[in-house]
This record gives sequence, structure tokens and C-alpha cells, in this order.
Amino acid sequence: MENFIYTLKAVSDLTRARIIMALVKNDELCVCRITEMLDLAPSTVSKHISILKHAGLVKSRKDGKWIYFSLTKDSNKPACCSLIKILADNLKDNSTIISDEEKLTQILKCCSEEK
Repeated sequence: MENFIYTLKAVSDLTRARIIMALVKNDELCVCRITEMLDLAPSTVSKHISILKHAGLVKSRKDGKWIYFSLTKDSNKPACCSLIKILADNLKDNSTIISDEEKLTQILKCCSEEK
């Protein structure tokens, strides 16, 4: 029961909900893009991502010096999958989330043009 309560607490923060919604739309993002989207200090973003990882909502993979984050799609954690779906369904029309999507689209577009 404590794990479930911790997971609920993890998604109850606006910044963490914004990170989850960005990952719902983009499947996988590097921490630098999340930081840029949120316009927060890297240490602040790392703390939020750490909480999401501890709750089992987010997983990471390393590719060279880059760390990429994505949502957990583990069937052993149905509560996490359910909470992510609830967030996605209820926040899709939120003005902050829409603004984040637009900002992230521009960030990703600039990154792809740089390559």
C-alpha cells in the first residue's frame, strides 16, 4: 500500500505531471530537452525525474553521454499505467500542457535542424 501512496504523491505535483505528459506525447526524451521545456534548473528536473523513477512511472536508458527517459509500460505495474492514462485523459486540454507541447515541438524541431 505504501508504494501505491508514493506513486499517487509522485503524480500529484504539477512539474512531474508536465514531465509525464511530455513523455506521453513523445515516447522518449533526453533530460536536456525536458529541462529546456520546463525552463528549470537541471538539478530541479533531476530531482523530479528521480521521484518519478522511484515511483516506477519512468525508466531511463543511457546512450553515450545522453540519458533518455520514457514512461514505464511494465505490465507488472498496472497502477502506474492506470495513473498515466488518467493523467493523459484529464490533462490533454490543459493550457499549461498545450503550451508545453508547443514549446517542446519547437525545441525538437530546432534540434533536428541542427543535425
